[in-house]
Order: sequence, then structure tokens, then C-alpha cells
Amino acid sequence: MLKLHVTNETGRLRAVVLGIANQNGPAPKIEEAYDPKSLEHIVAGTYPVESDLVFEISAFRDVLERYGVKVYRPDLIPDLNQIFSRDIGFVIDRYFIKANILPDRAEEWRAIEHIVKQIAPEDLIEAPEEVHIEGGDVILWNEYLFVGTYKGDDYSAINTARTNVKGVQFLKDMFPDKIVKEFDLIKSMTNPRENALHLDCCFQPVGRDKAIIYPGGFRNPADYLYLRKLFGGENIFTITADEMYEMYSNIFSISEDAVVTERRFDRLNYWLRNQGFHVEEVPYHEIGKQEGLLRCSTLPLYRD
Repeated sequence: MLKLHVTNETGRLRAVVLGIANQNGPAPKIEEAYDPKSLEHIVAGTYPVESDLVFEISAFRDVLERYGVKVYRPDLIPDLNQIFSRDIGFVIDRYFIKANILPDRAEEWRAIEHIVKQIAPEDLIEAPEEVHIEGGDVILWNEYLFVGTYKGDDYSAINTARTNVKGVQFLKDMFPDKIVKEFDLIKSMTNPRENALHLDCCFQPVGRDKAIIYPGGFRNPADYLYLRKLFGGENIFTITADEMYEMYSNIFSISEDAVVTERRFDRLNYWLRNQGFHVEEVPYHEIGKQEGLLRCSTLPLYRD
């Protein structure tokens, strides 16, 4: 059986599912876009090509394997975008939760079933159909479970709203010993600078006590103040709307001391090194055109 253990975002990574970019199909049509950033690049004719995507994700894999991480990959399903494995499932403590994702993406689950079959049945949790959760909205921080959601009355009409309040309640019921804190996120179908697609698009802990945060990603300013008080203002790297657009908060921790970031993130990378982190820079700009980055393309299975 495959052992699972994830209690935070920065424990030493031992095993992870990393998405794949091979044979991911042609650029979507305008009406097929899942998010405003992809839409922007479809319209502009700058949507990423497969060779660049494969190159970038291979560079990420090389870093992970250099650190001794066991890297699992989805089965290849031609003409299917399988980069963002974070959306289709996530691990909390020793449990693997199957996410209820957009119906058009349900086939991505089939691609990781060969991995899921290695998990003990009692450790696999499947939420009811009315419960919506995607892994990008779920951030673990020891006794805390941070969950992004959208509480607007137009939830069902917003394609970028991926976790509903029933999803939050489901996690509260499943993990009563956790402090489950929900965050109501800003959403937009047309403006990528006004769309926090997932919680990890505007917030992520790093190291032992630090965090990257975009204050404008929260509909309620009190949510940002909650995080600021929890982590301490001196421990927070505050990003701008443009930096949120570039996915600055969507880096990935291999351990409390080592992080993988996009090589163009000069201001963030300087801050991280100044805080004592070992920063592994990789090219990931083309993948970022689909409004997802390093954390989005990983599904951690085991952290110390």
C-alpha cells in the first residue's frame, strides 16, 4: 500500500504526483477556457505550445528527483490537459480526498487511478456530489486547515468558483480536530488580475513561519488581517496584483528550507534568499499562462 502523510505545505517532501504536458491537445477555443488568464492568451494568440510546456515541467521534475523525491505521473490520455494534478485530489494527514472538479475535467481522475489503487481503501475519501472542492483551495498548516471558497449568490454561474461552502463544511466535519478557516475569494471570469482562482493563487505559507500573500485576493479584508496576525507582518511577503497575475504565491516547497520558484520572480526570489531559503529557479512562465504554476501541478503524497 502507498503510505500517505501530509500535515503542512513545507515538510520534507518524499512522494508527489507531478502533472504531465505531453499530447495535451490543441489550444482551447474561446468558449472552452476555464479561467480568464487562459482566455487572455487564447484571444492574443499566445497560448503556450506543447514543447514549451513539456520542457518546463521536465525541468521541475529534474529538481524534485535531485532532492530524492519519488515522482509519480498520470497515465497519458491524448488531447487532455493533465498539468494541474493539484485540482483532482489532495492529502490531509493520512487521507486522500478525491476532489469534485469541473465536469469537463473529470477524465483527469482516470489518469491517476493507477496511483489511487495503491492507497488503502479506508484512507480514500470521496465527497458527495454536491460538495465542491479543488486541491488549490486547500492549504495545510499543521493544526490549521485553510480553505478558499466563494460565497457570492452567483456561485453556480462563476466558472472560476471551484470550492463551495458545502465543501468547507465537509472538511470541518471530516477533520474536527483541525482549525478550519475559510476565505471568501475574489472571482472574475474576464479579468485575471481580479481573479483568485484558488486560495494558493493569493496565499501560501513557506518555511516554518512565513507566508506569501496578496491582500486584494480576499473579498473580506478581515481575512487578510487574520493571516497577518497569525504569521506576523514581519514574516509576510506582500505581492501586488501584477505579481498575483504572474502566480508569485504559487511556488512549491520541497522542505522548510528549499523552495522551487519561477526564475522570473526576481523580487520574491531575492526576499526568499534573504530569509535563508535555498531557492531552485525553474522556467515555468508558459505553464503560468494557464493560470496555474508550480503548486498547481503537484499533488504531494508524503511529507515528513
